[in-house]
Amino acid sequence: MSNGSLPLAGAVSFTWGLVYLVTQVIADPSLGMGPTLVLGVGLTVVLTVGYPSALRGLRSTRRQPGRHGTTIAAVGGSIPLRSGLTAEAARRTAQLLHPLLGGDSVAITDQHQVLAFVGPGSDHHTVGDPPQTESSARVLASGKTVVVRQRVKLGCPHPGCPLQTAVVAPLANGKRVVGTLKVYRLDDNPPHRSLVEGLAGILSLHLELAEFDRERKLAVDAKLDALRAQINPHFLFNTLNTITSKARTHPEEARQLLLRLSDFFRYAVRQDGHFAEFSQEYFFVRTYLSLEQARYGERLRVRYDVDPQVLTAHVPVLTIQPLVENAVKHGLAAKVDGGTVTLRARVDPLTRTTTIRVADDGVGMTRDVLAELTNGECTKGGIGLPNISERLAALYGDRYRLDIQSDEDTGTVVDLRIPLG
Repeated sequence: MSNGSLPLAGAVSFTWGLVYLVTQVIADPSLGMGPTLVLGVGLTVVLTVGYPSALRGLRSTRRQPGRHGTTIAAVGGSIPLRSGLTAEAARRTAQLLHPLLGGDSVAITDQHQVLAFVGPGSDHHTVGDPPQTESSARVLASGKTVVVRQRVKLGCPHPGCPLQTAVVAPLANGKRVVGTLKVYRLDDNPPHRSLVEGLAGILSLHLELAEFDRERKLAVDAKLDALRAQINPHFLFNTLNTITSKARTHPEEARQLLLRLSDFFRYAVRQDGHFAEFSQEYFFVRTYLSLEQARYGERLRVRYDVDPQVLTAHVPVLTIQPLVENAVKHGLAAKVDGGTVTLRARVDPLTRTTTIRVADDGVGMTRDVLAELTNGECTKGGIGLPNISERLAALYGDRYRLDIQSDEDTGTVVDLRIPLG
């Protein structure tokens, strides 16, 4: 028995049990066999007819075929305009929709030029040229679909144009018309207006999603740049002072520290994209902590507890190091005898998540400061935490957790859980 029929079988069994309970146990006197069977069979028929199980096949759905039998459902999820209204995306979209729209030719334009043309007429409706038909200008100006039933009203100036009828629908990004979808026929029967308008609506939705993706990427890029800018300049000056002080007495150590400082800033500034393997971020964190240990000496102790499986997992860049820097700067720097920073990382293959913990046994935070920090109302407890949280939300939506626990004079624990990537 297939998975699709198991729920139905369970429902039928439960129904017959309920029928028996009602007619034979609860009813007084109990009903005869005839009424019991009628009730049971009737309920079974209702369940079977109303349930699209594998026993009787899926309910038929109305499908809108094109001239070659392709359906909207078959291509709706793969429309290339999801990447934006570009010439390449328009070309691929027109080729994909050509057999679906019931026309002989399909064209896509933006406000200024033909982006794609597939079918008869492509010899003079050339990609890169301004739209030649008057109907295109009307649609771009009004934002309303135009149905052309006569060649003379098509408005193509080319004398040998074979196109006779057309439906031209607007492509919109929100309330702004950004282009047209044009479907032509070589005879006097124009394409179905509702079909062309429906596809234009789907394309417009993809364009809106592309714009949303672009704006979200710009916002995430801006937050990453802001996080780079927040790398504490005092850290640079203090590290250079440490290197200078060691240059005379320990020149080799000073040289190594200078190389590590160079690696640190090279990674922070030049890292492309928003994700990197954990191993790269791990190296970045270790480089940072080695520089801080050169400054603080025995006051700063570090413990690493990293599962080797996590090394190949992808994590957002410049996320772990600011958490570690918070532990050093706000947790241990003000503590006379220093303390320990612990970095722990695990991969859970069952939940497909990566968990990262940064903990310190430093001065901690008061409940008021922790509450304000958790609510995003201050940054006293750490540099970049609101920025990190907003960037994680932009990258993962609600599929991440960033929890902070802290007690005054005890320490702080930051737990980050993100999808395994």
